Amino acid sequence: MDRPEEFAVAVLDDYQDVALTSADWSPLDGRAAVTVLNRHIGDEHELVAALQGFDAVCVMRERTPLPRRVLERLPRLRLICSTGRSNASIDLAAAAGLGIEVANTGAAGQGPLELSWALLLAAVRRLPVELGSLRAGGWQQTVGGDLAGSTIGLLGLGRIGGQMAAVANAFGMEVIAWSPHLDEQAARERGARFVDKATLFRESDVVSIHLVLAESTRGIVGRTELESMKPTAYLVNTSRGPLVDEAALIEVLERRAIAGAALDVYDTEPLPAGHPFRTLDDVVATGHIGFVTQSSYRAFYGGTVANLVEWLDRA
Repeated sequence: MDRPEEFAVAVLDDYQDVALTSADWSPLDGRAAVTVLNRHIGDEHELVAALQGFDAVCVMRERTPLPRRVLERLPRLRLICSTGRSNASIDLAAAAGLGIEVANTGAAGQGPLELSWALLLAAVRRLPVELGSLRAGGWQQTVGGDLAGSTIGLLGLGRIGGQMAAVANAFGMEVIAWSPHLDEQAARERGARFVDKATLFRESDVVSIHLVLAESTRGIVGRTELESMKPTAYLVNTSRGPLVDEAALIEVLERRAIAGAALDVYDTEPLPAGHPFRTLDDVVATGHIGFVTQSSYRAFYGGTVANLVEWLDRA
């Protein structure tokens, strides 16, 4: 396999400027020139222009999609290193046809689970309002909700959903669950009661989404589901934005038809500056940080370096 004398590597979307300090990149010394791009490049033409001189591109999860129309315009590209065990935003068939290898890393930590509970608690206990009040010299402003004795509906009961059920049981919550492939026995084994989808949205005080995004699950939470929720209920989404009909959710929140939403994921990321989720006072929102923890980054970037070294050893 031929390769240029100077192997050029681009690291994309290092928002926090921590890629080079999250792992030991010294195994690449003298073997590859690494360029870190901190600014997200959302425009495809600008992205193609920026990546023309690189043999390998390192992507952080799904921050920068690499569809066929982008890959076809990068004739020098030979390797994509993606963090995480899979990346739905890379056209794997196109990459294979173009002779571009795709390598993935492992993962670590309980970031998404922990953030789900942080956002849920922040919403139910109205923490943004109370934190703002205290900083402004005020005192108690709201009356928070209770978790003990309430019902959490888990939309998805896989690895993270099952962990959510265990924590919810520890809080003394009733746990109900539904997903397209879940049954009564599997739900019971994970500490939840299986219900149908309509019942889950109708009876839950908190609905928390833990599904994989696929064509079959895109928009699985639509206007019908949102309209059937209790006016005192909260929606939590730390999985993927397009699982929820975003326009319907905004409309429901603006009418205060539900108590609020706790969100970490969106249809468009980074979230546009003027987006309603940035200003609605019944939304607790973070910028897709569920997986953004020290242990995750060490695993991601450490695995990226290992994949680069392994490829260079074979080149």
